[in-house]
Amino acid sequence: MPAPEFIRNFSIIAHIDHGKSTLADRLMERTGTVSLREMKAQLLDDMDLERQRGITIKARAVAMYHDHGGSTYELNLIDTPGHVDFQYEVSRSLTCCEGAVLLVDAFQGVEAQTVANAYAAMEHELTIVPVINKIDLTHARPDEVKLEMVQSLAIDPDEVLGCSAKTGEGCETILDAIITRIPPPKGDPQAPLQAMVFDSHYDEFRGAITYIRLMNGTISKGQRIKFLQTNTTYEVLELGQFRPGRIARDMLSAGQVGYLICGIKSLSHVHIGDTISSPQGTGRPLPGYKKPKRMVFCGLYPSDGQDFEELRDALARLAINDPSFEFEPETSDALGFGFRCGFLGLLHMEIIQQRLEQEADIDLVQTAPNVTYEIDTKDGRTLEIHTPTRVPDMGQIEEFRQPIVRINFVLPTEYIGPVMKLCTDRHGIYVRTEYLSPTRAMLVYDLALADVIYDMHDKLKSATRGYGTMDYELIGHFPADLVRLDILIKGERVDALSIVCDRREADSRGRAIIKKLRKTIDRHLFEIPLQAAIGSRIIARETISAMRKNVTAKCYGGDITRKRKLWAKQKEGKKRMKSIGQVDIPQKAFLAVLETGEK
Repeated sequence: MPAPEFIRNFSIIAHIDHGKSTLADRLMERTGTVSLREMKAQLLDDMDLERQRGITIKARAVAMYHDHGGSTYELNLIDTPGHVDFQYEVSRSLTCCEGAVLLVDAFQGVEAQTVANAYAAMEHELTIVPVINKIDLTHARPDEVKLEMVQSLAIDPDEVLGCSAKTGEGCETILDAIITRIPPPKGDPQAPLQAMVFDSHYDEFRGAITYIRLMNGTISKGQRIKFLQTNTTYEVLELGQFRPGRIARDMLSAGQVGYLICGIKSLSHVHIGDTISSPQGTGRPLPGYKKPKRMVFCGLYPSDGQDFEELRDALARLAINDPSFEFEPETSDALGFGFRCGFLGLLHMEIIQQRLEQEADIDLVQTAPNVTYEIDTKDGRTLEIHTPTRVPDMGQIEEFRQPIVRINFVLPTEYIGPVMKLCTDRHGIYVRTEYLSPTRAMLVYDLALADVIYDMHDKLKSATRGYGTMDYELIGHFPADLVRLDILIKGERVDALSIVCDRREADSRGRAIIKKLRKTIDRHLFEIPLQAAIGSRIIARETISAMRKNVTAKCYGGDITRKRKLWAKQKEGKKRMKSIGQVDIPQKAFLAVLETGEK
């Protein structure tokens, strides 16, 4: 067992696509954790979707051993995702570390998520080792990027290291800096057992595998332990470290990171942020995590109603390994039986949907994403609204509140004007501008989350020609003049097409949605009226005309009364069909409500 002074716990934090997983690969190579034969790119990203998209979704841990100054040090790396949606995973990883390697791309420079992750590390009082990656690129600009890091994060320029994660240049220096700069863990192996649960995943053969960081004391195989939050006691059947596969150990002591298996049959019995102690209860609970807050909700329905049970099983399997995802059954008049699902953000939603389609092979219909609103009713109740259909009548609403986020845009200074216009068009409130360098700035705005989640990222990339990045955090729910906009097809309200929007935009938004629906819904054998309504007031209408069959084609002459008779018969048939015919609504129609009406 290494003494705590020979242990270093750290994570690598960076904006998405700055080379975090590649640097983790090189560090494992340099320390001999994996042989060249076992080595493959993005070794810690073991999910198929992570490899396809080139992003880290799930945090992973790995223990490495490195010789420095005649001693062998144990380096525990807890890998983190870089996208804003997975900020929850990052905060869990940082709680278990004493230091963080802050990685910045030598060409792209400081970006929005770089700033957010660096501030998160500072909040956890971690020692930051700043590193500029990709210095081998011909268009690298390390000196300018170093200046940006000094301006935006107040980092000492002499502490910034340079490396190339692709070639391995500078990786030895990073390993030495981790040992010399990051403090050892403060835990005492002789103290009562105290271990933090920072993650878990489910293995169908072994049950729940719990990821732990030992703060104090030791833990051995065969020992009985207690989860303080759930007040349950188990025997340790196996414990060990990730290197990066599971390697069993007989004992782990204070400061070490590893896993334990207790034969727990369900992940619902393992709470992230829980404290593990001995059954005698001498260990105190550690401060846990904030619960993940779902920001985006949408309905998922099987396109074939027969697949409902299959979809429920697939969602349950996903929720087992992803505590930040939740779902509950719901029904829709238009779509039948399905589930209302909560996600951390739009990328999280996209990934869950892709995993369902790939792993469970289910064809899905997805409704438009929406955010959580708060409503105070006139009878004194406060409602949390996850779906527009649950919004009460306007006469019952005392106050309607929407989630507001503070959004940081990092972009070249020449694009400040277009981005300001983009935010002003969405009723954004300007906060401040900070200049990171003569050519780059950080623009801060407060915006409604509903205006951010769908296409803000795409619009930002268009406005800045791909150079702008953004990061946001929820600052609270604030009052707004909002209304529920209903869409009626053939006189009936389609609940899956209802949206909540600003009263000022309701008329233009309603007209834009109806026009879009007219193009996306196919013509039927009967006329289909489309209407947008606020309460009982119709604000827009379009009509999809019926397909007509030329019933008089066989009449090649004769009296006109024969043709009139056939037309009257056709008219009667159309009228009868109009009352009993069903309108087939395609998947793209449910996303038409996301059209903002911008020209």
